[in-house]
Amino acid sequence: MIGRTAGVLGEVGQRIRTLITLAYAVCCDETPLRVGPRSPAAGKKKAERYLLVACTDLYTHYLLGDRSLTTFKASVVAELAASGSVIVHDRYQNYDSTTLGALVHQLCTAHLLRDLADAAQVYPDAIWPVQIAAALRALIHHANQAREQGHDTIAVDVREELLRRLRDGRAVGLSDTTSHGTRPGERKARLLLEVLRDREADVLRFVEDLQVPPTSNQAERDLRPSKIQQKISGRLTSEKRTQDRYTILGYVSTAAKHGIDKITALRDALTGQPWMPALPTPA
Repeated sequence: MIGRTAGVLGEVGQRIRTLITLAYAVCCDETPLRVGPRSPAAGKKKAERYLLVACTDLYTHYLLGDRSLTTFKASVVAELAASGSVIVHDRYQNYDSTTLGALVHQLCTAHLLRDLADAAQVYPDAIWPVQIAAALRALIHHANQAREQGHDTIAVDVREELLRRLRDGRAVGLSDTTSHGTRPGERKARLLLEVLRDREADVLRFVEDLQVPPTSNQAERDLRPSKIQQKISGRLTSEKRTQDRYTILGYVSTAAKHGIDKITALRDALTGQPWMPALPTPA
């Protein structure tokens, strides 16, 4: 029944994928899944696959594969690069590969804040991790507030003051870690500061463009069902059937984001009459 239902959803899945590639900003993430044989394949350390998600607040698309560039090329990432969409993601290296095209990045600020919290533990007497994190949180708050109030930008005086605090903290951190030691976390903290310096546009794109979400939390939410399934059911046996499961979940998730009852959407798919998301109205 899972295979039959996924087969009915082929056209719907392609429509969802297409609509995601047309979106202005898309959240992406990936998570390991225990799927297939228990013994690792030749050259692999773990017997697992990866589930990739690309999503917006209206659409969800899953792809089962691994963390290789081959899988990333098969996902929507290359198409998003071609369309000029902003991709909100963690700092996984594949997103920076030139083989995927010229991506427009927004680095997930939730991940950056976690790393800043780690840096504060490595350097407990330093002010810069706390100062940078506070400025970044305030920028996120004011961006969300401006968006909710229908404004195009954050108030200039507020934005410039917060950016000054962030950059001052970053400068102090870079100075303090020039000759960092070998304690756990010191190298990571230094690399984080270099990202904040060298990729400032990718870190703060949400400040200049309120259409860009500051975090990839939407993608993490859409991956949560897979994590729950792994805790409850453990390893899935068939890769093909697992992809079918996530074809169905992508459809149900997208329907729910459009205000449609999940059970109703699933029943319609089971009876061969699935709900179909509408194409955008031509401008």
